[in-house]
Amino acid sequence: YCNGFQIVPKVPICLSAREQLRRARHSRTFLVESGTGELWSEMQTGDRYIVADCGGGTVDLTVHQIEQPQGTLKELYKASGGPYGAVGVDLAFEAMLCQIFGADFIESFKAKRPAAWVDLTIAFEARKRTAAPGRANSLNISLPFSFIDFYKRHRGQSVETALRKSNMNFIKWSSQGMLRLSAEAMNQLFQPTINNIIKHVENLMQKEEVKDVRFLFLVGGFAESPMLQRAAQNALGRNCRIIIPHDVGLTILKGAVLFGLDPTVVRVRRCPLTYGVGVLNRFVEGRHPRDKLLIKDGREWCTDILDRFVSVDQSVALGEVVRRSYTPARMGQRKIIINIYCSDTDDITYITDPGVRKCGAITLDLLESGAVAASAGDNDKGSAIERREIRTTMQFGDTEIKVTAVDVATGQLVRASIDFLSN
Repeated sequence: YCNGFQIVPKVPICLSAREQLRRARHSRTFLVESGTGELWSEMQTGDRYIVADCGGGTVDLTVHQIEQPQGTLKELYKASGGPYGAVGVDLAFEAMLCQIFGADFIESFKAKRPAAWVDLTIAFEARKRTAAPGRANSLNISLPFSFIDFYKRHRGQSVETALRKSNMNFIKWSSQGMLRLSAEAMNQLFQPTINNIIKHVENLMQKEEVKDVRFLFLVGGFAESPMLQRAAQNALGRNCRIIIPHDVGLTILKGAVLFGLDPTVVRVRRCPLTYGVGVLNRFVEGRHPRDKLLIKDGREWCTDILDRFVSVDQSVALGEVVRRSYTPARMGQRKIIINIYCSDTDDITYITDPGVRKCGAITLDLLESGAVAASAGDNDKGSAIERREIRTTMQFGDTEIKVTAVDVATGQLVRASIDFLSN
């Protein structure tokens, strides 16, 4: 490995590119360069693969199935992930410093010497990128002079004394003002984060929908790390072929550009949440709780019932829509606002159930009541309003949820918007 990339062994110049690629695959992990076309030609209809986007803060997993000859993709399982990005290694380093020098000192130093703290984290980041399995020599991390001086003022002893008292044998002090981290120390910093990634991928592979995955693509900035590459190969290489693309840190960016050129490439997605709205239904004694009873115009209604638009992990095809109709509650109403609720599970009945939260709102801007009455001919305003129906169409199969609405009485479009940002 060199600078985070796996190097394919040298072969005689006379060998064809196809032969070089074939030999490189003796190691199930290999670097894809010009071989991308070759790899695509190997993939067959129905082949499944996982993309693990290992970034700085999170790791995000998606599972696709190839639909040839159309060249489209089907999402097999809802996107998942967790806070297992490279920042976990930084936090482990900070925790190690707290263990050596004291958490109160580290917090004080971060607050009073923020520039020096940034310098220290940058120095660690540079060494973190060079960490590799099997590395024998120690990694030197420069401590800013202000750290050394501030610690002596704060504690009345030297940094070297603190290291000696900490009994951390795998961390030494250099007279040049550096922390010397052994290979064991770096491994301990990486291990918790890497273990979380591997465990998450393994759990995903056990799902019925994700069985028989042929390829695992490691992408994102953290995927450049030889520590993660080797751990993934050791733990997962027996189950699938692990691909580390060329320019792995830019892979997601390139994919986003290609997707922008052809958004229809992903034909079917999996809904990450259950979405719906709260509605009134006829109250049924013994079925609905009494605290949900609402009596209106002499009729008994059950409030807060969730009307599902889509359910969690439901397959939603590109262009697939959900239609609902809404009626203004009173004459002269200019706007209808419908709150949208979501949940991580589908085992819910009411919008007040645990785990259900408001996540957005649909706003329908209505025509003026005078215009409605005019379109109704000889009918009076009241009857026009009573029969007025706004038919709403929501599209869930794209990268974003879109909404359109039509006034059934006039046939005119109603300006509709959906907002998930103000909550």
